[in-house]
Amino acid sequence: MSILYVSPHPDAFPSLRALIAARYGEAGEGPGWGGAHPRICLQPPPTSRTPFPPPRLPALEQGPGGLWVWGATAVSQLLWPAGLGGPGGSRAAVLVQQWVSYADTELIPAACGATLPALGLRSSAQDPQAVLGALGRALSPLEEWLRLHTYLAGEAPTLADLAAVTALLLPFRYVLDPPARRIWNNVTRWFVTCVRQPEFRAVLGEVVLYSGARPLSHQPGPETPALPKTAAQLKKEAKKREKLEKFQQKQKIQQQQPPAGEQKKPKPEKREKRDPGVITYDLPTPPGEKKDVSGPMPDSYSPRYVEAAWYPWWEQQGFFKPEYGRPNVSAANPRGVFMMCIPPPNVTGSLHLGHALTNAIQDSLTRWHRMRGETTLWNPGCDHAGIATQVVVEKKLWREQGLSRHQLGREAFLQEVWKWKEEKGDRIYHQLKKLGSSLDWDRACFTMDPKLSAAVTEAFVRLHEEGVIYRSTRLVNWSCTLNSAISDIEVDKKELTGRTLLSVPGYKEKVEFGVLVSFAYKVQGSDSDEEVVVATTRIETMLGDVAVAVHPKDTRYQHLKGKNVIHPFLSRSLPIVFDEFVDMDFGTGAVKITPAHDQNDYEVGQRHGLEAISIMDSRGALINVPPPFLGLPRFEARKAVLVALKERGLFRGVEDNPMVVPLCNRSKDVVEPLLRPQWYVRCGEMAQAASAAVTRGDLRILPEAHQRTWHAWMDNIREWCISRQLWWGHRIPAYFVTVSDPAVPPGEDPDGRYWVSGRNEAEAREKAAKEFGVSPDKISLQQDEDVLDTWFSSGLFPLSIFGWPNQVYLHAIVRDAHGRKMSKSLGNVIDPLDVIYGVSLQGLHDQLLNSNLDPSEVEKAKEGQKADFPAGIPECGTDALRFGLCAYTSQGRDINLDVNRILGYRHFCNKLWNATKFALRGLGKGFVPSPTSQPGGHESLVDRWIRSRLTEAVRLSNQGFQAYDFPAATTAQYSFWLYELCDVYLECLKPVLNGVDQVAAECARQTLYTCLDVGLRLLSPFMPFVTEELFQRLPRRMPQAPPSLCVTPYPEPSECSWKDPEAEAALELALSITRAVRSLRADYNLTRIRPDCEPQAPMSTPSHCPLSPLCDPVSSSDCLVSCLHGARPHLSPSLAGFLEVADEATGALASAVSGYVQALSSAGVVAVLALGAPAPQGCAVALASDRCSIHLQLQGLVDPARELGKLQAKRVEAQRQAQRLRERRAASGYPVKVPLEVQEADEAKVCGVSGHFPHHPLPPSKPWSGLVLVQWC
Repeated sequence: MSILYVSPHPDAFPSLRALIAARYGEAGEGPGWGGAHPRICLQPPPTSRTPFPPPRLPALEQGPGGLWVWGATAVSQLLWPAGLGGPGGSRAAVLVQQWVSYADTELIPAACGATLPALGLRSSAQDPQAVLGALGRALSPLEEWLRLHTYLAGEAPTLADLAAVTALLLPFRYVLDPPARRIWNNVTRWFVTCVRQPEFRAVLGEVVLYSGARPLSHQPGPETPALPKTAAQLKKEAKKREKLEKFQQKQKIQQQQPPAGEQKKPKPEKREKRDPGVITYDLPTPPGEKKDVSGPMPDSYSPRYVEAAWYPWWEQQGFFKPEYGRPNVSAANPRGVFMMCIPPPNVTGSLHLGHALTNAIQDSLTRWHRMRGETTLWNPGCDHAGIATQVVVEKKLWREQGLSRHQLGREAFLQEVWKWKEEKGDRIYHQLKKLGSSLDWDRACFTMDPKLSAAVTEAFVRLHEEGVIYRSTRLVNWSCTLNSAISDIEVDKKELTGRTLLSVPGYKEKVEFGVLVSFAYKVQGSDSDEEVVVATTRIETMLGDVAVAVHPKDTRYQHLKGKNVIHPFLSRSLPIVFDEFVDMDFGTGAVKITPAHDQNDYEVGQRHGLEAISIMDSRGALINVPPPFLGLPRFEARKAVLVALKERGLFRGVEDNPMVVPLCNRSKDVVEPLLRPQWYVRCGEMAQAASAAVTRGDLRILPEAHQRTWHAWMDNIREWCISRQLWWGHRIPAYFVTVSDPAVPPGEDPDGRYWVSGRNEAEAREKAAKEFGVSPDKISLQQDEDVLDTWFSSGLFPLSIFGWPNQVYLHAIVRDAHGRKMSKSLGNVIDPLDVIYGVSLQGLHDQLLNSNLDPSEVEKAKEGQKADFPAGIPECGTDALRFGLCAYTSQGRDINLDVNRILGYRHFCNKLWNATKFALRGLGKGFVPSPTSQPGGHESLVDRWIRSRLTEAVRLSNQGFQAYDFPAATTAQYSFWLYELCDVYLECLKPVLNGVDQVAAECARQTLYTCLDVGLRLLSPFMPFVTEELFQRLPRRMPQAPPSLCVTPYPEPSECSWKDPEAEAALELALSITRAVRSLRADYNLTRIRPDCEPQAPMSTPSHCPLSPLCDPVSSSDCLVSCLHGARPHLSPSLAGFLEVADEATGALASAVSGYVQALSSAGVVAVLALGAPAPQGCAVALASDRCSIHLQLQGLVDPARELGKLQAKRVEAQRQAQRLRERRAASGYPVKVPLEVQEADEAKVCGVSGHFPHHPLPPSKPWSGLVLVQWC
């Protein structure tokens, strides 16, 4: 038995981290180390059990005498489920390890440093604001990352989230008040989402965030007496109080006696930031004409400006047609063919996020295939939405003419429906165009079109002839309001906890549900007035009872075998039957049986040969019952039956009863199980064939992880009721036969022999005559009045257009940011057009008022909207929505959509805009791109590097599309544009474009153009509007270039084959040095804010330079880094950095990249020290790599003694950690028992600690002669 030793302290976050990991191990496939779930022990391990001094908690003993593992990181990794965030070579696993390391080395020290002094558990030698600032610096990378990600590594919590959340438990509980949480909005949202996960809640309970007040009673953990303060501490506190008193006295004097003759100068008013508002495209452009992009680019990205006019031009030019660029659609194409149809949306529908997700995926695939030169067709269409459309038109008819459909008649009503369809039915098409869907609209199909209707008839007739479709009388879901059967997926389940009054269509007063009514049946022939008590939630159905059932082993009723009970209102007795389906422990153990109105009762009736008596008609009025119940609506009858039972002394009680009420999601009516003759499809054999096709590989399910879902669907399929009692739809091509021949008895509806199908009435007549052996003139036919379920035709939609598919891509459902299913009553349903255009909170509330929610549900939904969207939904634009949805589709997992993440991609669009705007100015008006994208041979190191990174982005993008791994493609493109092109290359480009070397400048311009050209083509399938807008502003390589980006060739690895490992290694050193410099200045608080492209020596911008407008601090939108990252901290030009290298090769490499370091870190001077040469005094040092260190001159800017003290404390702690690691690795059995990946991690930690600290002692007195700043990896 393995034992997990943890601390019982409620704030011991390392132990909490291990406990949560154990919970995930229990919920998953077991702990990652393969053992059993450990037993939890809330105390340290006994010293007799450990082979060395007791380790710090948490600790894991893997069986008596087995391996000991301690420390939150190692223990959590072993307990976490295998494959869900453990070590490995994949990008996700590396990302997890990176964030775990960051949590251990950065978040935990900063969190403890900020929290423990605030709680009085540690005296802080630093200013409170300083420690909070350190916490803020630690949170900054998290905030930036989480702006675009729901979790740290993937679409579900991983070890990374576990490590970071537990590290931040104390700050969120005791330090980060509401204003601070608003600053760290993304971190707070992520933290709350994680701690609400079931595994977190099971350990942490409800995490209460710090409110801003900290009463003494709210100290963490058990109360402990304060430690006595030392004399030094008391003396220090006395000095602080003295200084504070002097400061307060000085302030008081200054307030009372201002200096004579001196007037306070009024502060200059701050210049308000110019709000550009909503930028729109106002140039007169007739629909279908090309957008005018000859004018200057607006100052900032605006979705409304960018997305205007492009779609009509694309459509007018025929870019979306498979014939574009070839003589006809049948012409052979060596590049291949890609054809796909849209899952037909309802003709009455409007876009929801499910549509948006489906269309973002399909359109991205379509555009990628089209740009690859394949013959591409994405076929649009919509279904006729039988129930929804009929309801809409019926309401319109009643509102405008005061007529029902029955008063109008079937043919006239259908004409009204077609009229409505022609007027209103293309609304969904307009919305799809708003999403940029590149569909061939000339090929749009409607399921009621003649071609598709013929396919529906053909399918029905063939399947009926084969016996797959058959007629049967069974229980169906019946909507009394619609007067039709409905499918299971059209039934909503409303859960009730007890007595509840619900509104039901057609009833003035609310109806009671959620109660269990008990009543008695008297035993027939009993001398002792014996009775059997039964209970029901639907008391009105007792009028259809035909038996009472008890369990065969229930001793209470054995004496009643063969007996009957008397129905109080009907002239019949009910047999007592014995059936194992009865639960002896529920109620009295006796159950009323109503086969015609309950599925379980129907099956009992079939087993015992009981009659099924229907007591309701299609409108819910009672039939086949005696007065006074005859003709009553079902819920009026409920009251009448209850009164009658009480009058006869048979009522035995009523009690609350949790239950589920089935509601029709169209009419909100309570669904009734009714016996009706209907048409059914036998699904068993078809499901087996579909499952086998996937097993054989004839049909591919993508992602492959969904194969299990596919097989589960097929294995659990049920017979499909395809009849609908409507007028709008495909009328069932089946005819009931009457034979004018005395030799042939008249038929009944359920008898399938008297039903024939035909493509027309003549064919059906011939079939009937042949079946009954009579002449056709003796056959009378009556076509079924019902229509087919809409999904019968929708399911045939792709087959009726293209034939059988060979691939099926399944994506997950879209949930809200908290993982809840979207529901109108929760107020978390998001209209994609609201994300595209933005909507205020009041606008969201107004949408609820126009819905059919109950007033109580409206208020609940408003609260949900207020919590999730306190300021409404900001305008994000179509491109950001599409890109965000595709980025979410990680291996088919459910999507927890956070609008803030979509907003982050709108900011990404803004960065594309400003980067391209900067680049166009850098290229200049007279720039002419070379005929090909191949390098000219004089490229600089950074030119080669960016080409190499572009090559990788092209490879990953194509690979992602081919594997349907859309997050891989979006991540590659996002990273290239933001982190490589914008953050690095454009920064390094400034001195080159401003310099005197014209050859280098021209090479840089050609490389920059290539990056823009290829980068925009990469993004185009996901972001068609902004990429087209920017692409049209670029010059062309050749005059005969394609007119639109959407028909320009997609970048292929064969075109972009510039992989350069040498350049990448060199730039990686430059970036490592830059990161070290930025980290040093942040740790020493040597920052100030200014636009990063302000001129500074030795890279000053000459006044005649064409880029000088970019450096104007007033025009912040023109400042590259301000646009890309916002103003960021940087060094004063007077500071210098010195690179200490371990060998000549590293020295040569560092010299080659020193200029790039200078540009990227804003350092005044970056020099490489000679081998063995000491760095100047007064420097702080950080490791850039194992072969290079950066020394930053800080003399005169920081307090050496204070920094030396901090360093010595860190060194002691690091040496203690290193010693523990060495002892662990030296323990017996370590090489055999410890997993290899843990051993490798331990070795890396030992090397890291040894490399960061020299072994010689720090000099105690000589200032600045060896000051070292430790930077943890």
